[in-house]
Amino acid sequence: MEKDFAPDSLDVQAFARSEGRLEGQDALARYPRLVEDITGSSEGCTVSWEAEGEWRAATGSAGQPWLHLSGEAVLPMTCQRCLLPVEMPVGFETDFRFVADERTAEAEDDESEEDLLVIRRDFPLRELIEDELLLAMPAVALHETCPVALPAAVEDADFAAAAEEKAHPFAILAGLNKGKLG
Repeated sequence: MEKDFAPDSLDVQAFARSEGRLEGQDALARYPRLVEDITGSSEGCTVSWEAEGEWRAATGSAGQPWLHLSGEAVLPMTCQRCLLPVEMPVGFETDFRFVADERTAEAEDDESEEDLLVIRRDFPLRELIEDELLLAMPAVALHETCPVALPAAVEDADFAAAAEEKAHPFAILAGLNKGKLG
């Protein structure tokens, strides 16, 4: 009999021992921190993800739980070049090793290539998916090629006219100097 696992309160140890597998496609609205970072509507946007548990033998212990997690979404954002909407695909694929406590995680973090997390019986998998998607988001959203022509230079006609009208301070001095000589 296969055990049912819930992504909002995942028993990581049981999931890894049974080599469990979960996958889902959720509405983007289910991930509130992602929704805060997008522009436009999240309606119709989805987050697809997969999680696989694995129990690996470890030297000096009975083994350790691992989680292989991947996810992807297409996020509506604003292009910082043309300021028009752009759909940005984001995704990740990461392995996590679970340890007994924070002290162990801190002690082993510098030497491990994988990410370390503290084991819990009610692990919030969707929060981890959201964290990883937030980390995968581009710092600046840009079209590969903007759909509109962009001006090559910025010029403000009022600023240029004001600069021309303003007399140069040395020209005023030159005029004063000429007046004294005559």
